[in-house]
Amino acid sequence: MKYFLTILLLIVIIGFGTGFYVKTQDEVTGHLIIGLSVVLGFIVLMPLFIYHRWKDKNVKDYMLTKESIEKMRNYQKDNKL
Repeated sequence: MKYFLTILLLIVIIGFGTGFYVKTQDEVTGHLIIGLSVVLGFIVLMPLFIYHRWKDKNVKDYMLTKESIEKMRNYQKDNKL
């Protein structure tokens, strides 16, 4: 998955570069290539990246609950200088 995401990111970056280069000669085609790169980046790459980074994580560890607040307070009391 890591290599797939890297290759997809490179495709999006190359698409942007190609789009800006083509835009100097043919503006409509350049805008089309840039737009397709944006769509690929936001509709395909970003959700896959978010899924890849969060797939083995527990969301409850990042939520602010009463237990986590108490744990932070106790930690601050114990580590005061």
